[in-house]
Amino acid sequence: MSENILEVKNLRAYYKVLKGEVKAVDDLTFNVRKGEILGVAGESGCGKSTLANTLISRKPPLHYISGEVRLLGKDIMHMPSEQFRKMRFRNISLIPQYALDAFSPTRRIKQFISDLVRDHGIKADQKFMAKVVDRLRLVNLDESVLDRYSIELSGGMKQRIILTISTILDPEFLIADEITSALDVSSQRYVATMLANFRDEGIIGSAMFITHDLSILYQIADKILIMYAGNLVEIGPTDEIIKNPRHPYTRALIASLPQVGIQYKDHRLEGIEGTPPALLNIGEGCRFRFRCPYMSAKCEGSPALENVSLDHQVSCWYWKEVESDVSA
Repeated sequence: MSENILEVKNLRAYYKVLKGEVKAVDDLTFNVRKGEILGVAGESGCGKSTLANTLISRKPPLHYISGEVRLLGKDIMHMPSEQFRKMRFRNISLIPQYALDAFSPTRRIKQFISDLVRDHGIKADQKFMAKVVDRLRLVNLDESVLDRYSIELSGGMKQRIILTISTILDPEFLIADEITSALDVSSQRYVATMLANFRDEGIIGSAMFITHDLSILYQIADKILIMYAGNLVEIGPTDEIIKNPRHPYTRALIASLPQVGIQYKDHRLEGIEGTPPALLNIGEGCRFRFRCPYMSAKCEGSPALENVSLDHQVSCWYWKEVESDVSA
């Protein structure tokens, strides 16, 4: 079994607001192995980006509450900020959501890169820029882009530059937060494939790929974690999650995806009725129960995370009934 790059146990991180606590990440337990791409999926507001921010920055009003997070064996939740800063880019790196908006319209790409890495104590000297040029070629970009302004580049080109910058120091763990959401379909696939190629080439060790799009994860992820309303509801190997989901929410997510060769007039896409619960001061119980066809009085209690198999876990009172229905 491969060693774990990241180990998360019972992690809780809440937004503290005037009316109480928004339980955006609530009791998450999972790990990421060396060389593995973990996909994190769920609808908007489920806590995906909050998870990323908890691992990398935790800026108010987001606060770490409890739980354990170990990166390369080191406890990063209680690590002094200066010590963790030294791990940024080298051991852990983030491509944040809306990263494409970070480019300055008045600075050329070369200057933007120099300013960014300088903030992390890295000198953009000739050797460093030569490495940047080599990486740009890996993502099919000519070094001439360094002398352009961001307004002269397409969304796909800018995303490939961000991918290059975020991985320039060969981080052992990369968090990619919705990096394909603003791109067209062909650019989405190219950027996602490049991330997998960076893993295969040893440029990055492991990755967490956050998205609402399960079809992208099916192409590149080794394992998928499904979140709903701040909770982990299912995690397992990609083929298992896509082809044999055990949680009603996972099953509903997959049913909402269009299938190749099937037209709307022949098979209407299924939506998920209802809306996610408000996470402000939310109490016990399965958070999906108000939208779930299997709901019963038992669902007023919070289900434990159970082992379906060695690497497949689900948090649902009725996962065996879901398994029977999927198989039928």
